[in-house]
Amino acid sequence: MAAINKRIFLPFLLTALIVLADQGVKSFIVKNWPGDGVFIRDVFENDILWIIHVRNKAIAFSLGDNLPFSVRPVLFIILPLVVLGLLVWYYLKSNELTGLQRWAIGGILGGGIGNLIDRIWRPDGVVDFISVKFYGIFGFERWPTFNIADASVVVSVILFLAAMIDTSKKPEEKRA
Repeated sequence: MAAINKRIFLPFLLTALIVLADQGVKSFIVKNWPGDGVFIRDVFENDILWIIHVRNKAIAFSLGDNLPFSVRPVLFIILPLVVLGLLVWYYLKSNELTGLQRWAIGGILGGGIGNLIDRIWRPDGVVDFISVKFYGIFGFERWPTFNIADASVVVSVILFLAAMIDTSKKPEEKRA
């Protein structure tokens, strides 16, 4: 029983680490470079990776930026809380998840919680700070600025979907 519990709850350590890293770096950025749009540095000095302090009051790619302020809390805080709650419920109840899928869900939860913390406690919006040159792909000269939480969600969703496609993995043993 202890081995099963360890396998089930260990991915929540990833969740906590992502939240801590995300919030730690965001706090450092806010403390040292206050203000929206403050350019910090070109990391490689070749225009590929910038660190820049920007705020996003919407969701990914600034979607919902034009929504009325009365609607935003429902769509940007309450709905994500419900989705994350349902994800935790599914995670705890499902006997069909592989180990990789559990770790991926841990990463999704960490990223989701990291950005929710910003939406609730940072009135100026979610702190984004990573800007990557994208060479005009999909019409973006630079990819929209993002943060550790965003990267965690994207990478974890990709891993989760890849694990769903890989049918050679067996689900974890059924829990009692």
